[in-house]
Amino acid sequence: MPSEADLKVLQADPSPFFLQGGLVGVLLLHGFTGTPREMWPLGTYLHERGLTVSAPLLPGHGATLAEMNRVNWRDWVSGVEVAYAHLKQTTTRWFLGGFSMGSLLTLWMAAHHDDIAGIALYAPALRIADWRLNLTPLFRPFIRSYPQSGESDLHDLEAARWMGGFSRYPVGAAAELWHLHRHVLRDVSYVRTPALVVYAEGDRSIHPSSGPETVRRLSQQTSVETLVLRDSGHAVVADREWETVAEATYRFVQRHAEGT
Repeated sequence: MPSEADLKVLQADPSPFFLQGGLVGVLLLHGFTGTPREMWPLGTYLHERGLTVSAPLLPGHGATLAEMNRVNWRDWVSGVEVAYAHLKQTTTRWFLGGFSMGSLLTLWMAAHHDDIAGIALYAPALRIADWRLNLTPLFRPFIRSYPQSGESDLHDLEAARWMGGFSRYPVGAAAELWHLHRHVLRDVSYVRTPALVVYAEGDRSIHPSSGPETVRRLSQQTSVETLVLRDSGHAVVADREWETVAEATYRFVQRHAEGT
């Protein structure tokens, strides 16, 4: 088996991107083992309509499995904090959008910052389908990685060109995802930011109840808009209905961008 240092991310260009536009800024956060490239279709759509868009590369991502397994969940939070501070230097109204694990980081930010105008949660990972995630803190001292399993749930196979990942699953990083998940579950009740929640009925990565539960929990304390997709898998930001997602995101931002 190749070493972790030899197992590189399965994507040609994992670079972050920053697209300067107007005074409304949107920070887009990619998913676990992914890269900013999976946010590119959505990001360019928003930028073409006048928004400033930032998509950082989260710590540990975009290189090797060994680097993924070296970071902890607070490194991811710190990376988002730095990107958010940078976005605020050239904009005056701020939105966050996160895909899968990025949705957890978005909820974390909304729970700890009261100046965010709105959040978009794409395939929110409040509940995850793979039960093995709960065991990763126990596996971590003994298993570094294991082969990825399961077929893609993409409805548009061409969308695979936007998606990152590794051929093996990084157990150490997954244990940190578990810790992030537990902290967000604890703090989600503090979120008062208006939210757009997008999830697909065909998503096999998050639990079927994850989207509805996210809507239910946030609706107890803030306004929530919901978009349910019927011709997409987990990668709602790049799959067949991505333009529907992008349009809904832009309209959501427009509705909550007063005061710019």
